This record gives sequence, C-alpha cells and structure tokens, in this order.
Amino acid sequence: MTIELFDAAQRLIRGRRATRAFLPDPVPDETIEAVFALAGAAPSNSNAQPWQVEVVSGDARDELAEALLSAHGAGRRTVDFPYDDSIYSPVQQRRRAAFGATLYSALGINRDSDELRAAYDAKSLGFYGAPHVALLYAPESGDPRLTADVGMYAQTLLLAMTAHGVASCPQALLSFYADTVREVLGVTGGKLLFGISFGYADPAAEINAVAVGREPLGETTRFHQFRRRLAE
Repeated sequence: MTIELFDAAQRLIRGRRATRAFLPDPVPDETIEAVFALAGAAPSNSNAQPWQVEVVSGDARDELAEALLSAHGAGRRTVDFPYDDSIYSPVQQRRRAAFGATLYSALGINRDSDELRAAYDAKSLGFYGAPHVALLYAPESGDPRLTADVGMYAQTLLLAMTAHGVASCPQALLSFYADTVREVLGVTGGKLLFGISFGYADPAAEINAVAVGREPLGETTRFHQFRRRLAE
C-alpha cells in the first residue's frame, strides 16, 4: 500500500502544471465544492486557517476580467504586498530568466517585443480564458508566518484540483490590481496574495505542452546528520 500511495503521489505532484489556455466549459458546482473542501485540510500554525478565498465564476468572473483589463490599460496598479525585482537573488533571477525564455519562445515572443509581451499580460488578466478564478487572501496583518500558511493552503488546493482533473494556473499578476478586485467583489479585510485561474485545459493549445524543469535536489536542499561524540 505504501508503494501504491507513493506512486499516486508522484503522479499527482509531478502531473500538476500551470495551464495557460483553457476551454470555456465550466467546472460543475459539486466538483468545485469538493475541491475547496479538500483544500481546507491544509496545515496551518496552531490550526489558525488564516486564508480567505473568493471563488469567482459566471457573470462575476466576466465583470472582474473586464475591470482588470481596464485598470491595466489605465495603469492603475495597487498591491497589498510590495513587489520589486530586487527581492530575487542572482540565482533566483537566473531561474526566472530561463523560465521566461522557455515560455516566450513557445509563444513566439521575442525578448524585445514589448508590445507582444504587454498583449500577453492583458490576456493573462482574462484568466487565460478560464471560466473560474480563486483569489487568495492573507490576514490583514501581513504576518509572514500566517501568510506562509496561505501558501500551504494554495499548494493543497492546486493538488486537489489536479486530483479532480481540473487544470489551474497560479497568477501573481492578479494581485497587482488588489483595489480593483476589492471594488468588483466587495471584499473587505485581508491582503490579496495571488489568484488561481482554473477550469479544463485546452488540449489543442501548444502552450499547455510547455514543461519547465526543476533544480537538482542538491541545489536547493541540504541534509544534516550529526553523530553524538562519545566521551573519551
């Protein structure tokens, strides 16, 4: 049974990937409820469960997408968590650059094609065509420990979606328009961390075949083992 569970976990975790082209078909309500109920089993400090999630579908989804595109066009960016490229170390910047090169190459966008990149950003604010989006909020305090709990919830949510055959794409860009999201959805309290667009993947979209690698284990993980010294 242990081997079977490990194999299932391997398929689930490695089978999850960011989807950037969706079919318009909505996910059934019962499936959505099952996914988010399962995600609620995520761990958190002292079982505080500090996440707040806004799930948006139907007309509300369309209204939000329109408002985001309008804010984007007008340059009205508002963030709850300050962002700057300087947060990334040189190693992390290298990884980001490699990912960007892979993604934009698949899209046929050159490094200097600012107009095409801007158009792609606009497309992402339409949730890549996904019929649903979830907005994840951290507590108003912005405490890093509690915000980390929201990250654990998010990964659990992504895996729950994968297990139910639902494709997804975490999108930090959505958090750059925090006030716009609040205005449309009437959200009070909390800080918008990021959004997750979800639905069913478009099997004909080449962008969904793009795969990015991960660093070798030794690059990100160190194993420490100390042996107690015997008294002489």
